[in-house]
Parts: sequence; C-alpha cells; structure tokens
Amino acid sequence: MTPAVRYVLRLADTNLVLAQRLGEWVGHAPALEEDLGIANLALDLLGQARLLLAHAGRLEGAGRGEDELAYLREESEYFNLTLVEQPNGDFGGTIVRQFLFDAWQLGLYEALAESRDAALAAIAAKGLKEAAYHLRYSGGWLVRLGDGTPESHARVERALGVLWPFTNELFVDDETDRAVAEAGIGVLPSSLQAAWSARVDETLARAMLARPAAAHYVWYGKQGRHSEHLGYLLAEMQSLHRAHPGAAW
Repeated sequence: MTPAVRYVLRLADTNLVLAQRLGEWVGHAPALEEDLGIANLALDLLGQARLLLAHAGRLEGAGRGEDELAYLREESEYFNLTLVEQPNGDFGGTIVRQFLFDAWQLGLYEALAESRDAALAAIAAKGLKEAAYHLRYSGGWLVRLGDGTPESHARVERALGVLWPFTNELFVDDETDRAVAEAGIGVLPSSLQAAWSARVDETLARAMLARPAAAHYVWYGKQGRHSEHLGYLLAEMQSLHRAHPGAAW
C-alpha cells in the first residue's frame, strides 16, 4: 500500500468511525434538538468519509470501492485515530471528544485544501465549512457544560481527563506522514499542534476548565493498532453488509 493510499484511508477511517459513534446517539440524545444536531454531525462526517474512501480506492487501483473498503476490511486494516473509537459515555463525554477532534480537523482541512492532490484538496475545501460549524457546535456546548452546573462541570472535566491522552496521536509524525508531506499531498501532524492548542486553550478558558497535564503515552490507531473498542464497533457496522454480500436496495 502506497503512503498516499494509507494516508487517505487514515482520514476516511477516522471520519467513518466517528460518524458511527455519533450515530449511536440517534434517538438517545438528551433533547430532540441535540438528537438532530448530533445526527447532522454524523452525516457530514459520513459524507466526507465516502468521498475519501472512493478516492483511496481510485488511488489504490485494485477495484475496491467505498463499500468494500468500509465493510470488508478487518480491524487491523483500519487506520483511524484511536480518539474517535472511544465510547460515547454521557452527552458531556461525547461533546469533549467531538471538540478535541473538531479543533484538530479544522486545521487539518485548512492545510489539505492546498494539497497537490487535486481531489484531496477539493474534499478538504468542501469539508472545511462543515468542520468550522462542528467546532462552533462542540465548542459552544463545552462552554455551556463547563460553565454550567457543578454536575455538568464535573462530568466534562472528568471526560477531558480520560480523553486527553488520546490527543497525543493527533500530532505524531511517522513514515507515512513524512512521505505525503514531502510529496505535497498531506501535512505533517506536528505542524498542526500549535494552532490546535490555541483553539483548545481559548475554549477551555471560557468553559472554566483546566488543561489536563501532559500524558506521554501515544496510541497508534492510525497504524492499525487499536483499543479494545473498535472491534465491537466494526462488528455492528459491518454485520448487515457481510450477512448479505452484494445486496442492493
């Protein structure tokens, strides 16, 4: 697998897995408005994932389309960030996970809009407006919960501590990252950290939340080494397609 294919799959898988996680909220959110709001986030991410998976299939040239790549790979063949496969927890936990991700994806899409890969640049440019809205949504909720009741503050503070260590993976460069950055296709993750930290710190201050202490362990979901949660998510997501291969509506 070439670095370009692996890189695009990382982006696609991250969006796809997070869309699946957010989809678990449909019918269970604390209010109808947020049920619709979270569903819209999931649909945006799913749309981006479909474009990226289709592009990865074209780059690979092995005849695999978006369905084959989404439903017929094993857990170790997924390259999503470990952060997005973490369970939803309560509403506050979902908001914290979404905010940490959104603050990262906005900067990523800003950089990828200048990619030498014209198709990837177009996908990023299209997703940029959605990413900006997602950050407003998750950041606004984080401020309301953090600066809300003692209960809401305690819940998001606890979730922030649990999820913070997974953010290390967002900014670690590896061979794939360096290869696509050198080719002008992708961006070095480490180059996104300063802007991400500024966005996060500004919102945490408004939410009356302290930035957690630095954690030194790094997860490697983007290299196919995942937490225990991804296998269960994929089993549910892939079950229908695998039970009825080749089925069409």
